[in-house]
Amino acid sequence: MGSYRVCVCFQRRFKAAEAVPPADTKELFTKYAQGGTHMNAEQLRHFLVEVQGDESVSDAQPIVEQVLQKRHHIAKFTRNTLTLEDFHHYLFNPEFNPPIGSQVHQDMKAPLSHYFIYTGHNSYLTGNQLSSDCSDVPIIKALNRGVRVVELDIWPNSTKDDVLVLHGRTLTTPVELIKCLKSIKEHAFSASPYPVIITLEDHLTPDLQAKVAEMISETFGDMLFYPESENLKEFPSPEKLKYRVLISTKPPKEYLQSKSINENSKKLQKSKDSDEDEWGKEPSSHTKDQDDDKSESDTSEHNLDDESIDDCAPELCPTAAPIYKRLIAINAGKPKGSLKEALKVEPDKARRLSLSEQALEKAAESHGTDIVRFTQRNFLRIYPKGTRFNSSNYKPLIGWMHGAQMVAFNMQGYGKYLWLMHGMFKSNGGCGYVKKPDFLMNVGPENDVFNPKTKLPVKKTLKVKVYVGDGWRMDFKQTHFDLYSPPDFYARVGIAGVPADEIMNKTKIKEDNWIPAWEEEFTFPLTVPELALLRVEVHEYDMSEKDDFAGQTCLPVSELKQGIRAVPLYNRKGEKYNSVRLLMRIEFV
Repeated sequence: MGSYRVCVCFQRRFKAAEAVPPADTKELFTKYAQGGTHMNAEQLRHFLVEVQGDESVSDAQPIVEQVLQKRHHIAKFTRNTLTLEDFHHYLFNPEFNPPIGSQVHQDMKAPLSHYFIYTGHNSYLTGNQLSSDCSDVPIIKALNRGVRVVELDIWPNSTKDDVLVLHGRTLTTPVELIKCLKSIKEHAFSASPYPVIITLEDHLTPDLQAKVAEMISETFGDMLFYPESENLKEFPSPEKLKYRVLISTKPPKEYLQSKSINENSKKLQKSKDSDEDEWGKEPSSHTKDQDDDKSESDTSEHNLDDESIDDCAPELCPTAAPIYKRLIAINAGKPKGSLKEALKVEPDKARRLSLSEQALEKAAESHGTDIVRFTQRNFLRIYPKGTRFNSSNYKPLIGWMHGAQMVAFNMQGYGKYLWLMHGMFKSNGGCGYVKKPDFLMNVGPENDVFNPKTKLPVKKTLKVKVYVGDGWRMDFKQTHFDLYSPPDFYARVGIAGVPADEIMNKTKIKEDNWIPAWEEEFTFPLTVPELALLRVEVHEYDMSEKDDFAGQTCLPVSELKQGIRAVPLYNRKGEKYNSVRLLMRIEFV
């Protein structure tokens, strides 16, 4: 029994009920148990094949035994059948009946550029972008979550004889590079066997570059992937690169092509912005007077990112260490000229280009197909604009729609967009690599590629029914949501994806109930189901204040299993609750 004090005068008592099977579950049990009170293993198998789409199940007897053992603790071997309550328990248990699979199932033998890759931004920061500590702890957390691209900003220390990791020109406290490298080595493959890419934002002199090359070589040894030639025509596959570490940064030779250090210094003082952001202001041209454009809100030195500036004076550059250059598996570079020229596909050279989120949005207006064509062989990395001082994030779908492999996110933050990133990379067993949809890789007879602006017909329709939720009474205090009564839960269900597919719906509010039974169905016509994510949130209605958050999840539509499924919910940071879950039905029409 739960007690709630009201006006200190009397108490309202609410029975702590158990979740009961919804009507659909009862009907299915009756149908497959052939009207009986118990369901045997063969009957359960028919249900799993016909309703759940689990055609690989040839014998359901082990499942029956596991359910009985879990539900009754001491297995009742005198009974090898399920009651309605056992059947409901099976369906409502995410361990037995998850909404997506947990195994790598996509082709992992295509070139690395054919995959979306789980990518971190400023991976060493513990909090905000301006004053938080730098540490190897967030790097370890990201790797344990399945992140495959780690970014390190490397700078000389005050005596210029060692290398530190920090967010330059800010108040962030540094961490030693060697500490970060050792932690990467230790945790690189704790969540996935597929390659880890370290992107270096390099602000070093050539002698320190040589020192870094030595550190990297000694730390990773045989784990390190050395490219066979200076310019790879095509990247190896994730399968071929299992348990390997790749380095991606700007080759030292790029410094030789830089303008004089004085010109660069003046440019930095004037605009405090990168070439990518100049493209963002004016995607169709790259004019000299753009440095004077003060209308852009993101003109901040903190927006400088990989490939954006040259810290090396030209007279020093010829001594750049060749050993450092040899380490670089994925060449990044600051291209000259217009963005259209930067997006040209070179037949004998695969490379990486970085754009800020704003630059991508601007470029997508007039160069959408150029970006798609570029990303079929080359890497495109998108990074957050510099004014995201609080480590917030941006909408990742724009990058994915254009084939960008590395949509870099501040993993130390949290919020709706980070939930989408978590959702996308639950795909393919959570291995950190998701094969890009065929439409992004196809080339037509006229050398034409997918145009993200094209209006497409509905390709698939997803129907989702939200039956019931449970678990809050186990994971939260009785007074967490309301001091005086049980919570008033409602669910929000919708789609994140291409603009034509995006929508959010809401269930009715179920008042005074820890186990809300909504039994509401929603239909989602999808034009690009390959990039669609099912968004589910639960909130507790509060008449006088902002509604309380009660859990969320984001799931890739392409991975959803049909049938009645138990959907676990997560907190704001993307950590799974112990008990909170929803019972939902998923159908594709």
